Amino acid sequence: MRSVPSSQSSAPPRNRSWLLIAALALTGLTMRTAVTSVGAALDDLQRGLHASGTAAGGITTLPVICFAGLGSVTPRLSRRFGAHRLLVAALLLSAAGAALRPIGDSAVWFALLSLVALSGGAVSNVLLPSLVKEHFPDHIGAMTALYSTALAVGTTAAAGLTVPIGDVAGGWRGGVGSWAVFAVLAALPWLPTMRHDRAHLDTPRAMLSMAALTRSRTAWALTIFFAAQSMQAYISFGWFARFLDDHGLSHGTAGAMVAVLSAVGIPVSLVAPRVPQRHHRALLVGFGVCNLIAYTGMVVAPAGGAWVWMVLAGVGAGNFPVALTLIGLRSRTAASTAALSAFVQAIGYIVAGTGPLLFGALFDATGSWALPMTVLYVALAVTLAVAWPVTADRFVDDELAASAA
Repeated sequence: MRSVPSSQSSAPPRNRSWLLIAALALTGLTMRTAVTSVGAALDDLQRGLHASGTAAGGITTLPVICFAGLGSVTPRLSRRFGAHRLLVAALLLSAAGAALRPIGDSAVWFALLSLVALSGGAVSNVLLPSLVKEHFPDHIGAMTALYSTALAVGTTAAAGLTVPIGDVAGGWRGGVGSWAVFAVLAALPWLPTMRHDRAHLDTPRAMLSMAALTRSRTAWALTIFFAAQSMQAYISFGWFARFLDDHGLSHGTAGAMVAVLSAVGIPVSLVAPRVPQRHHRALLVGFGVCNLIAYTGMVVAPAGGAWVWMVLAGVGAGNFPVALTLIGLRSRTAASTAALSAFVQAIGYIVAGTGPLLFGALFDATGSWALPMTVLYVALAVTLAVAWPVTADRFVDDELAASAA
C-alpha cells in the first residue's frame, strides 16, 4: 500500500496543533445545526411564518441547493482569499444568518437568511477535508473522525434540543436562533490561522478544476458513492418516522426511533475513519450488510423490530465519515483535496436530494411503501458496487497527469 504524500513536510507545532483540533471539533459541531434545528421546529415555524406546505418544503430543500451551489465555488474562493479566511468569514456569516432569520414574519425572509445561515456548513463541507490534509497529512483518519463525530453530535443536538431551548427562550424563534452562538465559537480558534493564508496567496498553487476532474475515474466513483450513501441518509431522516408511524407506532415513538438512528452515528463516526486503509473495502461491505438487514427488516417486520432496524441503519450510515476520509486519501495535496471535495459534494448533494422527492412521489402515486423502498435498495446496491473503485489505491492527481501525458 502506497503512503499518501503529505502537503507539508512536518506536523504543526504542539500549541497550534491543539488550536487546530479545537477548531475542527467546533466547526464540525456547527455544520448541520442550521439544517436540523429547522426540521425540529418545522410545524411551529410554518405556523409562525404563515407559510404554505410548499413554502415549508422549499425551506427544507435549501440545504441541498446551498451545499451544491456554494460548495462548487469554494475552491475558487479559497484560492483567491485563503482557506482559513474564507472559513472564518463563512462561519461568521452563518452565525448572522442563524440569528437573524427567525426575527422576521415572512417565509421569504427566513429562506433568504437561511441561505446565509447555511454558508458555514457549505464551505466547511469542502474545506475541512483539505485543511485536514494540509495540517494533519499523517493523521487524516483520526482528524476526519474528530470533526465527523462532532458533526453527528451537532446534528443530533440541534434535532433534539431546539424545541426544549425554545420552551425557555420564547418559542421556536429562540430555539432556532440559539445555534448562532456555536458558529461564532467555531470561528474563534481559526482566527490565529488566517495569517497562514498569506504565504499561500503569495505563491502559485496547483489547483485541479472541476472540468479536469471529469476525466478521473476515481473522482466519479467517489461522487457516485457519496451521492448514493447521502440519498439513503436523506430518505431515512425525511421518511422513516412517517413509515414507522404508518405501521402502528405512535408519532412520538417513531420520532424517537429516528433519533436513535442519528445517535448511533456518533460512535460510528468516531471509529470508522480510523480503520486502516487496507480494511476499508471490508468496512464498506459491513456497512452495506447492516443497511440491507435494516431495510429488509422494515419490509418484513416494521413495528416488531423497529429498534433493531434503526440501530442497524445508524451503523450503516458510517459510509458518510468514510466518504469524507476517502476524499483526503484519494488526492495528493491540500489543493487537489479541496477541488475533489467540491466536485464530489456539489454533484453528490444534488443527486442525493432527488432521493426523498422520488421516495415521496412513489408513495403518493401508489399509496404503498413497497415501491418507495426499492429506491433504498437501488441506492444501497450502487454504494456497494462502487466500494471497490473508491477503495482502490489510486490518486486523482496521478490519473489526470496520465491522461494529459
